Amino acid sequence: MASDNGLASLGVEGASAAAHALSLPADAYGNDPRLEVMWAMKAYNHAEVYFNLISSVDPKFLKLTKLDDKIYSSFKETFKDLDIKVLKADDLKSDQAKETWRPFCNQFEGLVEDFNYGTLLRLDCEKDYTEENTIFATRVQFFAIEIARNREEGLSPQRDGKTRRQSDSVSAVERCGMSGAALGIEIVVVFFLALFLLHRYGDFRRQQRMVLFGTLLAWYLCFLIVFILPLDVSTTIYKQCKIDHEEHTSVPTFNPVLSNHTATNTTATPTKSLTMQCYKPWSYIPDGIMPVFWRVVYWTSQCLTWLLLPFMQSYARSGGFSITGKIKTALIENAIYYGTYLLIFGSLLIYVAVHPEWHLSWYELQTIGITAANTWGLFLLVLLLGYGLVEIPRSYWNSSRHGHLLIKTYFKAAKLMTEKADAEENLEDVMEEVRKVSESIKYNHPLRKYIDTILRKCPVDYQEKMGRNMDDYEDFDDKQNTYPSERNLVKLHKQVIYAVQRHNRTRVQWQILLQQAIHLEDVAKNETSSTHQFVHSFPSSEPAGWFSRYVYTPTVEWYWECLLKRWFYRLLSVVLTLFSVAVVWSECTFFSTRPVLSLFAVFIQLAERDYNYLYIEMACFITIFFLCTCVYSTVFRIRVFNYYYLASHHQTDAYSLQFSGMLFCRLTPPLCLNFLGLIHMDSAISHQDKQQTAYTSIMGSMRVLSFIANGFYIYYPMLIVLLCIATYFSLGTRCLNLLGFQQFMGDNEMTSDLIDEGKELIRREKRKRQRIEDGENRRREWKERYGNPREDYTARNRSSHEMKETNYSDTVAPRDGRQAKYSRSGTRAERDCIELLQDAEPLDFNADSLTDDALDSESGRHAGGRYLSMSSSRSRIFDDV
Repeated sequence: MASDNGLASLGVEGASAAAHALSLPADAYGNDPRLEVMWAMKAYNHAEVYFNLISSVDPKFLKLTKLDDKIYSSFKETFKDLDIKVLKADDLKSDQAKETWRPFCNQFEGLVEDFNYGTLLRLDCEKDYTEENTIFATRVQFFAIEIARNREEGLSPQRDGKTRRQSDSVSAVERCGMSGAALGIEIVVVFFLALFLLHRYGDFRRQQRMVLFGTLLAWYLCFLIVFILPLDVSTTIYKQCKIDHEEHTSVPTFNPVLSNHTATNTTATPTKSLTMQCYKPWSYIPDGIMPVFWRVVYWTSQCLTWLLLPFMQSYARSGGFSITGKIKTALIENAIYYGTYLLIFGSLLIYVAVHPEWHLSWYELQTIGITAANTWGLFLLVLLLGYGLVEIPRSYWNSSRHGHLLIKTYFKAAKLMTEKADAEENLEDVMEEVRKVSESIKYNHPLRKYIDTILRKCPVDYQEKMGRNMDDYEDFDDKQNTYPSERNLVKLHKQVIYAVQRHNRTRVQWQILLQQAIHLEDVAKNETSSTHQFVHSFPSSEPAGWFSRYVYTPTVEWYWECLLKRWFYRLLSVVLTLFSVAVVWSECTFFSTRPVLSLFAVFIQLAERDYNYLYIEMACFITIFFLCTCVYSTVFRIRVFNYYYLASHHQTDAYSLQFSGMLFCRLTPPLCLNFLGLIHMDSAISHQDKQQTAYTSIMGSMRVLSFIANGFYIYYPMLIVLLCIATYFSLGTRCLNLLGFQQFMGDNEMTSDLIDEGKELIRREKRKRQRIEDGENRRREWKERYGNPREDYTARNRSSHEMKETNYSDTVAPRDGRQAKYSRSGTRAERDCIELLQDAEPLDFNADSLTDDALDSESGRHAGGRYLSMSSSRSRIFDDV
């Protein structure tokens, strides 16, 4: 740097002499070359600051002094013909020019501070400070000429290089109105993302609109915080840059006072390049928008998670038959929940009231509430994050090992079959109870409308069976029979909802897991293929699309599934492992600001030096996205005794959807606050006097509770190291296995038994699917060879069939005044003929139940109106193992 070189060239004695010389009056000045160097250094610093200023903002709006208007008007009156665009040395230094400039400058003595100090002035306003384009002038001359240049059109400085490109991009952004476009685009994109996830896990057709709306709003608000926070960070960095430059907008002054006769044609050569200028990022959000946005998002999400969603959970899970009944049940279930809040809040108010020295304002009470919510969220966040940081990279690494993935799928199949059988048995028991209640309560009973509501929640096949078993309408006798109460019906309604949902979920999960197991077995078979063509055991019956025909061909599929996919997963696992290590290190060192040890803070500060806003936003988004993936994926994997479980393919119940929304709303704010601490943009943790993001301003100053800001928020995240170690060694899995909860462990005998059991279950399902496929192929071949005999047979025997049915109906005498509901035509030989012509699919001797008459079983006829078993088997799922 030029200034550093000048000071170094002076030496210690020279610097002392210069300091003494600068304290002398102007009359004592001589032609000391060292003093001229000092003047040049000061003048250059002033010129650099001014050029940075006019290069970063529009010069038309600059105000250099308090007397800009007076200086400009006086200058235009005195120098009407002066060409201020391109000056000449004679315009300032000739004898005639000095006579004109001297009274002009003297009139501002005492009005403009340091009016006659030496200053660098550019001759050509469209060029930079160079040796040929720089001249010494007094301070008033500098002000008069530069104010006129800034106010007149076409005289603003030309920018070259990166500064010009940045300023041009800012102008383009401002012209196109892009300042708020990024915010609007992300708001729309995040909404569709939340809608897509809700469609994947929820069921738009069957679930209540209130449940779907509450869950969608909770997910949407949480995802908004994640996606918008990087824009807030880049905008804050831009504002901090403006503040840093505004601190230097006051023009630096020379200590030596130049008399009117000391201004000569001395020139200065700047040797230091200009620093990077402040410019608006493409995603800049205007002032005043972000605080309002964060306030609405945060408080809406908190009202949802602490007040509305718990109530909506109980409302959706309630078995009430009316809105009033559901609301009453929800209020009773949440009485303890809300009462705890009121007790804590009341205790706090009493504690404040009995301590007169505490004068807590509404803002401080609000901050205490936010701190309490964030503390609870951080407590849970660290637990979930410690699991996800290890488990996510390990899961991708294990996915690259096809053998390991296949035996784990067998293990899951065995466990899921047990759960599926339990769900079917539970559904049978509930349906049996529904049947009994339905038979006891007749059509004109006051409680019959509740029975009809329960029946509509039952599966369709069960509804048909119950409808066939119903006797003719009979009047109820209130004296002879005992009927269930409305409370019992509410309880039964609740059991039906849960049993049906669980049965449907396990059934769909079994089909998905079965497809995954078959695909993994196909991959294992195709790995040794010499043709490099991927062959499926059960090809899709749907016609192949253009993507499968031209892009994802069998050859491409073989290379991806058998060769490239495993290496891709291994590379991804290594990258995620490095991310996890960086997060753990930063969580343990983010409180250290000198030196900066947090890796994420180092990355952001490096980008901040060059004001590379795109890099800053991408780095922030990737980091937050990784943290959210670790936390949210753990949430999606949680299974608390099947009471709360998120299942894809529209199989998640209303209670689990709303519980996930509650967790998201409680975890996202502390997660983002923790991220701001990692990059040193939270002053409550970093203790730096810097511009705060709008998000942290809404959170309030955590210094109200110093023991939390300086203790819990700093040291509790270090616990993540122990949690990562415990997850790496699978301590939680081992503990659950010891407690009797079967977990996948390679060196366990129970795990080996479940793997063998799952393998046999998959083999059995494949045989069943193969028989179905063979039957379809035989039907197809029969049609191609002999046409369709079923239609010919039906047309040929329709008349005789109708005649026999009519005669049968006429000859059967009604019993007890009732008409016969079912009729059967033809003999056993004719039914055998029909079965032969229809090429009935072979019997499954491994099936759970067999009947002597396949047509009788298909007709669904039940003898004497007796309620038969609604499932083929109740517990014999491992008989063939």
